[in-house]
Amino acid sequence: MNSTELLIIGSGPGAVSAAESYRDNGGSGRVLIVTTDPDLPYFRPPLSKDYLQGDSGPGDIALHPREWYSEHNVEVRTDTTVVELDTTTKNAKLSTSETIEFGTAIIATGAQPVPIPVPGGEHALLLRSFRAASDLRDAAEQAASAVVIGAGFIGCEAAASLAARGVTTTLVAPDDVPQERRLGPDAGARIRAMLDDSRVRYVGGPNVVKIEPGAVTLDDGVRINADLILAATGISPCADLAEAAGLTVDEGRIVVDEHMRTSAAGVLAVGDVATAHNTAAGRQVATEHWQDAVDQGEVAGATAAGVEKSWDAVPGFWTTIGNHTLKYAAWGDGYDSAHLVERNGGFPEGGFTVWYERGGVTVGGLTYNSDDDYDLAEKLVADHKPPPV
Repeated sequence: MNSTELLIIGSGPGAVSAAESYRDNGGSGRVLIVTTDPDLPYFRPPLSKDYLQGDSGPGDIALHPREWYSEHNVEVRTDTTVVELDTTTKNAKLSTSETIEFGTAIIATGAQPVPIPVPGGEHALLLRSFRAASDLRDAAEQAASAVVIGAGFIGCEAAASLAARGVTTTLVAPDDVPQERRLGPDAGARIRAMLDDSRVRYVGGPNVVKIEPGAVTLDDGVRINADLILAATGISPCADLAEAAGLTVDEGRIVVDEHMRTSAAGVLAVGDVATAHNTAAGRQVATEHWQDAVDQGEVAGATAAGVEKSWDAVPGFWTTIGNHTLKYAAWGDGYDSAHLVERNGGFPEGGFTVWYERGGVTVGGLTYNSDDDYDLAEKLVADHKPPPV
């Protein structure tokens, strides 16, 4: 039977970060990364921005050059699935019919995009993997018009990128302004202005009820023709393997402690597939962002190497919509009130910050051209202090 000291399932940011951290913290055993992806690990953030716009190629988004893996004694098995995980015997069965015995396993299977559940939903492209981004980019080369469904950050980024290519782009979402329910009307109005500046037409309010090749129908009866249709309507954590293995799962995510340990000894989990205890928050926190997966991977790799490390970072990320970059740090589980403050003359020439408050303390900060406020937001959120408004 083949064996490895550290088995990492998945090849996203949390997976590669865990492998690096394991080595950095003195882990000397064999490291095996098993991924269903046919490609070596790559950056996902550029897929909806530079790569979709045609400004970067496959070589620009690789997490590491191929030789890095051999230099660090990290083996990557692409196009391979772990079909069964036995946490008692510490064996993993692969789609190749091979069985791997492991000392520690890290589940970093991430999440997958959710197809829009309407008649004809299968006609909409999805965006998550490099291959899907390549299909979308190829389609954009032939398209004169596009409809993007969903105004989350991926949807907004992709819509702006398509428009930058000269594709007439409409973004459809149920909120009157983008992400009104998540970030509030003031932030939503600014994001809509960024879309306007990026030459994206925003249609807020109606829901998509039907998709046909070349057209989207809304519940108000409006039919929008488009050569290209992209659904960016959310993701679902890939926790099936963990559930089948008997690990504790809550609302579709693997429950882990501050060291990324699951309910089974010798099995850890990181990234989108996990809900982890954050020591600064004092509770479980679920995240869906690149940097958080990297942070958790660093913790998991250290844990696997026998080094004590805990997750205490405030979740945060950057997003670029056209020429506008927003930075957001927050626990991400709701707020009581939001306060917008103009900076340096206000948007668009200057900046702004939206402070999110719950129970008298800061739970988030959304900033534009205000890096000092972003740094302050991280500190206030971590320290449970009131916002400066």
